[in-house]
Parts: sequence; C-alpha cells; structure tokens
Amino acid sequence: MNTNQIITLVTGGNRGMGLEIVKELSQRGQHVIMGARNLEKGRAAIDKLTKLNLDVDLVQLDVTNSASVTEAAQTVQQKYGYLTILINNAGAVFDARQDPSVVKLENLRDDFAINYFGLVDVSQKMLPLLQKSARAKVINISSMMGSKTEALNPQSSVYKAVAVGYQSAKAAANMYTVQLAKEMLRKNLSITVNAIDTGMVATEFAGADPVQVKKMGGKTVKMGVARTIKLATDLGSKEIATFSNTEGQVGW
Repeated sequence: MNTNQIITLVTGGNRGMGLEIVKELSQRGQHVIMGARNLEKGRAAIDKLTKLNLDVDLVQLDVTNSASVTEAAQTVQQKYGYLTILINNAGAVFDARQDPSVVKLENLRDDFAINYFGLVDVSQKMLPLLQKSARAKVINISSMMGSKTEALNPQSSVYKAVAVGYQSAKAAANMYTVQLAKEMLRKNLSITVNAIDTGMVATEFAGADPVQVKKMGGKTVKMGVARTIKLATDLGSKEIATFSNTEGQVGW
C-alpha cells in the first residue's frame, strides 16, 4: 500500500477552529477528511472550501455516537485504507459558570461524553488505520482549562475559570494523551500522541459571541490553530507526550 499521501481526519471540522484546521492543512497539500456530526452543515462548510479550490472529503462523525464512529472508521478504511493524522478537535462545554457544589450531573455527563469518551472512542477505532502509515500522529485539541497546574496558579489566565465538568473532561483527555503516547512508545509504534492548548479563541464555542471574546483578548482563529498546524505539518517530528501552545510547554 502506498501511504505517501498524507490523509488527515479532523473531528468537529465544519466550524470554528476545526474548519480553519481543515482549510489550512488542505492548503498545505494534505488530503483532509472533515468529520461533521451534521452532514448538512458539513456540506455547507465543504462548499465554502470548494470555492477556495480546495478538495476536502466529508464523513458523518458524531463522536458521542459509537455507531457513527465505527461507520466513519469503516468509510476511511474502504476509501483510503490508512490514516496519517488524527486531529481530535470536537469539543463542547455544558456546565460553564456552575459552582462545583451545585453543578448538574447531566451537564457533567455531557461534558465527558464529547470531550473525553468521544475522543477515546475515535482514537481507538482510528488507531488500526494509523498503524498502517509509516509515520502517524494523534493530536488532541485540549485546553489549559484542564491543567491542574494552571488552575492553582494565581497568575494564570485560567485561575478564575469555573467550568468543572469541561475542565475535568479535558484533564482526563490529557491523561489519556499521556497514557496512549506511552503505549505507542512501549509497543515501538511510529505514532506520536500530543495535546494542544489553543488558548481563548474568538469563535462561537459554548455559544459565545466572537466579537465579545475578541474584545476580552481572544485570539483570531488563525492564531488559535497555529500550534496545531505546526505540529500536523512536521511529519518528521518525534515529539511525543507533550502539552503545548504557541508559547511553549503547558503544565499538566
């Protein structure tokens, strides 16, 4: 099997940072598969990219639906036979600003369903495809919000943040990143696994108003994906089990 062509799957790829990642990696010559929970919204996003002369594939992928994840993996297997890069970008927050003493359990479950269990499910089902590449990458879009180090640092930008479900799910995803990376090393597999902190980005994430987020110091979407793009386009990098942003390493 010729695996020279870089095949990249981006979950949650039809909007916000996911769409920017899809666009920029496609512009850099990678063949990108956009994972979208809603096919209609995915097709609308694909139309925008087509107008930029970008050839991007679309696959229905709801990371909270195990059957959808299985079907997406089968689609990639049938069409390409392998995968070079998996970018676990899909995420959401359901419990923002609820104090830990009163946070609703249903919100916590929703936070974990997409930010942790969905990420694990996608990673596990795409790993057989990644193993067919000479070199492969798993890039988990995390957040400094999930860093215990920064949550306890009074000088940190996330010190006053309260979204315990989202933060806990991201912290769990960070641990999964570490353990999966260690497994790849232990089994001598050529798959690197790393986590990225995007920082506060001016998107509609969690129902935010991008204009207001920008006024509060939010980065542009292009700035938000910069570290991800750098890591995804450095196929020779052996960097593994790191948590980083554009400024360097982030404390776990």
